[in-house]
Amino acid sequence: MRVYLDHNATAPLRVEARDAMIAAMDVVGNPSSVHGEGRAAKSIVEHARAQVATAVGCNRAEVVFTSGATEAASMLSGLTAGTDVLVNETSHDALWAHMRLAGSDNLQTGGHTLAMGLANGETGVITPASQKVDGQWLFNQTSADWLMLDVTQAVGRIPFAFSCSGADFAVLSGHKFGGPKGVGVLIVRDNVDISALSLGGGQEMGRRSGTENIIGIAGMGAAIEAAIRDLDSGVWNYVEKLRIILESGVEVASKETILIGKNKSRLPNTSCLLTPGWKGETQVMAMDLAGFAVSAGSACSSGKVKASRVLLAMGYGQDDAASAIRVSLGPENTNEDVTRFVDVWTNKLERHQKRSA
Repeated sequence: MRVYLDHNATAPLRVEARDAMIAAMDVVGNPSSVHGEGRAAKSIVEHARAQVATAVGCNRAEVVFTSGATEAASMLSGLTAGTDVLVNETSHDALWAHMRLAGSDNLQTGGHTLAMGLANGETGVITPASQKVDGQWLFNQTSADWLMLDVTQAVGRIPFAFSCSGADFAVLSGHKFGGPKGVGVLIVRDNVDISALSLGGGQEMGRRSGTENIIGIAGMGAAIEAAIRDLDSGVWNYVEKLRIILESGVEVASKETILIGKNKSRLPNTSCLLTPGWKGETQVMAMDLAGFAVSAGSACSSGKVKASRVLLAMGYGQDDAASAIRVSLGPENTNEDVTRFVDVWTNKLERHQKRSA
């Protein structure tokens, strides 16, 4: 029986999301049409917009539906063109790809944007927003006027309210909390103007053209509502207890393994296990053959394995940064799942040590 322990990559589709999507499939109208069928489609979109706004603590008008957090983050390319986009070193590649430095001579001219992840998907470490002084965000001795938060891994797992965060923008994806893949949200603080993500018919209040993905949006709205309900009921406290059981077992099995971020504030479900000399991709393949889905701390691109940029930024060397795996739990996991994982992982570690001796 397979055990899924890769929720930070994609969470299983929620029943509520599936039901909402099936119902939306029978709605024929285009949400931009003014007739009855169009209004029915529009009502689905607006209902989901309200669900998202309630879940993340923002106004409905601040919610822009996109194809995912990556598209939402692309607005950084057009924001304050010609000025700097400063990115926290441990942020997701969707933000890092837009890092832009105009040069040291321009660093104090204003208009800069700080982009950062609230919770890291690889280590689970939570990074509070940088300090704001005199109306500007401070980052590495540089000031920024705007703040974008990537809350993709945070929403539904830890409390988050956009209105209290001080951020100007936030991005998230539906598939991280049990919605469908291919739908996300850009939150834009009221009274902040941005260039359209795409040009065309002027949908999403002129901020992202193209007929809305009604089915995906319906699923995302239902999923985020259910996710917040779970959060409020303490489901993730249960998941955190499972994580503690897992990490305690790993510590008993291996004195060499490092639990990344152990003493830092972390997501309740995320363990990053770094075992020096044991490549992450080797562990992933071994555990996959044993029936466990986990992910490596390193990423593959065109067949070339790269050390984790996040772990490198945290000060680990190339070899260590390529020797980590991520185990990310979900509410459907059980005590048996994590104890079995520890037993199998320990067995694989012992085999690796014998081969390396």
